[in-house]
Order: sequence, then structure tokens, then C-alpha cells
Amino acid sequence: MNATTGNTEADRKAGLEQPILAAENLKKYFPLGGSFFRSQTAYVKGVDDVSFDVRKGETLGIVGESGCGKSTTARVLIRLLTPDSGVVRINGKVVGAPDGISVRDMRRRVQMVFQDSYASLNPRLTIEDSVTFGLRANGVPKKAALEKAHEILGLVGLEPDLFAQRYSHEISGGQRQRVNIARALALSPEVVILDEAVSALDKSVEAQVLNLLQDLKQSLDLTYVFISHDLNVVQYVSDRVMVMYLGKSIEIGPVEDIYARPLHPYTRGLLASRLPMDPRRRVQSAPVTGDPPNPVNPPSGCRFRTRCAWAEHVCAQREPQLTEARGAHRVACHAHIPGSGHSGPAKWEGVDAD
Repeated sequence: MNATTGNTEADRKAGLEQPILAAENLKKYFPLGGSFFRSQTAYVKGVDDVSFDVRKGETLGIVGESGCGKSTTARVLIRLLTPDSGVVRINGKVVGAPDGISVRDMRRRVQMVFQDSYASLNPRLTIEDSVTFGLRANGVPKKAALEKAHEILGLVGLEPDLFAQRYSHEISGGQRQRVNIARALALSPEVVILDEAVSALDKSVEAQVLNLLQDLKQSLDLTYVFISHDLNVVQYVSDRVMVMYLGKSIEIGPVEDIYARPLHPYTRGLLASRLPMDPRRRVQSAPVTGDPPNPVNPPSGCRFRTRCAWAEHVCAQREPQLTEARGAHRVACHAHIPGSGHSGPAKWEGVDAD
């Protein structure tokens, strides 16, 4: 992991100590609305008190079931959605604060690539115009913007002479996603958020785009937040992984620890649900049973307890907080919190993740 690219020992030390991107106690609730007979508004808790940080040069992978809050977290980070509470920091400065960093400046430093490559592009703009749009909006002269666009298109594997004047409907899905990556890189961001950026591609094209992202990360000194439901892809690209469940961050740690020795029972179930390469090792039963609870009225205490085989009385009484378990590996599970009242993880010994 390329933690920092400072030229001096002091720069390297500062880069290691201060995250380039940090989220602190982010909350985003969506009101369902009342009615003539019901004035009280119910809320879907999309993101509920989520905190994490991303170090310069690393890739943080975010995984979880559909509806767990991954994409909402990304949109709150980039301020496409305004958080109800909590703060986002860029290099230690609070986004939107009077003495911090403006949202406009943050969006020059943090860019996002979305899942739907076709809907992300304006069909009336050429590829060249799509990539230069952000540059022109930030006051870059047309000639300089075109030169930058052609340079970036070359970096993502699209020959400018062949693709600059085409429209989005004239190129393939993989090529469109390369255009979206080029558009995100045009403003020379420090952080790129990739929200299911390869999930709509077939596997051969997916591999090409993933390798491209890895090359760009090294050559341009980028930092990634990589959101995906594909556990194998996240394992391939990530340095650290955060697992989300029903709007909560329930486990976070180095990718090797998360995949080799997951601690939370939900993470264990996710990893056990991967299809084995050997057809003789078929999954005989569902690793995680039951449906996710209602996000409007989640269970008390631990939100996973209604689907957890190791739930105990304390799990319904108190909500577990992310607690350090092994070094940088943290987990929100009473079984791993000393003195929580849970009988502990001893019963888990010998239970493999897969």
C-alpha cells in the first residue's frame, strides 16, 4: 500500500498520521412523510452514525447487502446528499465549515464514478465535451481543457483521434466507463469514489477496467473508496475493507484480516456465501438466514441479532460499538467486547469463514 508520497520524512510521517478523507458520525435519514391522519413522520435510516477514515494512497473497500447504505454513504461524502449530522474532513479540514473547506473545493479534490455508465453521460455531448465539462466549469480555457481531456483519454486507453468526437451511444459499456473515469480524473482529484463502477460490465471487460484503475492509482497517486457487492473484486483491489449492515459499519480492518479471519457473524456469512471454484464444494445451506429487518424500525441493540445464531440477551439490550479486536481490525459485536456480558467468542473457535 502506497501510504504517502511525501518527499521528506516529515511529509511521510504527516501522511501516515492524518487521513486524506475522514467521516465522523455521519447520519442520513430519509423521511417517509406523514398523512392527514398521521402527523408523525417515519424515517428510513440510510446511514446511521458511520465513522471511518481513508489514508493517502490506499483503497478502502465497502461491502454489504443491497440497501445496507453503501451508495448513500458515498453520496453523503461527495455532498450529493446533505448529511443530517456528522462531518466529513478532507486533509483534516471540515467540509462546509466556515474555517474548513468549501463543498466546491472538496468536489475538485474528491470525484465519483457511478455504476450506470450510460446514464452518467449526457447523450448530447461528445466524449471530448463530457471530459472537458468540469474543467470549463472551473474556469479552464477551452484550449487547455481540450489538451487535458485528450491526455486523460489516452491514459484510460481511449485514443483521442478515434473517440473524442463520438457520442456515448456510439461506444461500448466498457468504453463508456473509461470515459466516466477520465471525466473524474480531469480535475486531478486526490480521492476517487467508485460506486459499483465495474458491476455492470462482463467479466473480461471488468478485469481490464480493474487493472486500469490499479495502474492509474499508482501513476497518478490516487486514493480510492471502492464500493461493491462483489467480494472477490473488493478483495483484489482493497487495502482495507469496511462491512456495512442496515446503515451501520459493523467491521473494518485490513483486507487480509477481514477475509482470512472475519470476526462479525454477518461478515462470516457474507464470505461463506461466495460460490466456490470447485463444483464439488457446493454451498448446501444459506450462510445467513432470514430477511434484513425493516430499516424504518430496526431491531433494538445489535441490528443483526434477529439473523444471528450467536445472539444473546445483551445483544437486544445494547448496541455494540466498533471496538478494536486485533490491531487495526475493529468489530461491532458484543462477543468481542470485553465485559459486554456476552459469553464471548470461545464458541466460535473452529468455525471457518468459508
